[in-house]
Amino acid sequence: MEDILRPIYQERASLKSTLGILLIEKKEDNSPITDTFDYILFVIADEAEEAVFLKHYTYKDKKAALHIVKEDQLQEWLLLGTNRKVVDWIYNGRILYDRNEYLDRLKTEIREFPFYGRKLKMGMEFGKLIRRYMDGKSFFEKGHYLDAYNHIVHSLHHLARLEIIEQGFYPEVTVWNQVKHMEPEIYKLYKELISSEETLEKRLELLFLASEFLIYSRTNAGSQHLVEIMGTKEEAWTIAELMDHPELKYYSVDLGVLIEYLIEKKVIDVIKVETKGHEVYHRYYSV
Repeated sequence: MEDILRPIYQERASLKSTLGILLIEKKEDNSPITDTFDYILFVIADEAEEAVFLKHYTYKDKKAALHIVKEDQLQEWLLLGTNRKVVDWIYNGRILYDRNEYLDRLKTEIREFPFYGRKLKMGMEFGKLIRRYMDGKSFFEKGHYLDAYNHIVHSLHHLARLEIIEQGFYPEVTVWNQVKHMEPEIYKLYKELISSEETLEKRLELLFLASEFLIYSRTNAGSQHLVEIMGTKEEAWTIAELMDHPELKYYSVDLGVLIEYLIEKKVIDVIKVETKGHEVYHRYYSV
């Protein structure tokens, strides 16, 4: 089918806006990587009317999908981790067209994973981890075990992604396969949660105890991005200033609960400033 697709990608390669074109082939039936399609044509453009444009094709018993993505949308996906299969496409896709070695540099960047990008992504994952963990613990204490189970599974997933990022890799779709070799302790916790013969209540009780230590041990790494930003000025920060920061906005939805966790762990200090109200204080934060 590649011959059938050639006129399609050659047309895209002739456009000045096209930075690169990758071909991704399905390696197994019902593959989630290619959304079950036999072929994916992944086109990256520096200019396009839409951030993402999609077309589907069929030829005999084969099907293919054309994805045209603006470069800034792609960079957002890579930064926020909101489209994990794209990492696999870039990493394993075959280059059909590459303007000024754009794709070659992008593949190198994903392999080497620049440290700055890691710190930001670790901060995002740590914020999500704390949010899920705290919500799960609250449900557990109220006896809502199924809701607690749902949140603790997600918190372990964020813990696994945090570990992978800290070791210098992009989390792939198969996160648990990755973390199994990198940090067996996290993988073992996950396996015990889903396959133990203990009652759900007992499984959750043991897991909260074990995961609390694992989370605490990663506090310095997970909060590094936030702490470094807070250290850029001598004055204390208001919550509004933190929420409005151009980098912290990526995980502002979890910032409140993350700050409370870091106060509890004595990473962040609370500064009280008097208001006009009797015994009412403004709450500022510093490191």
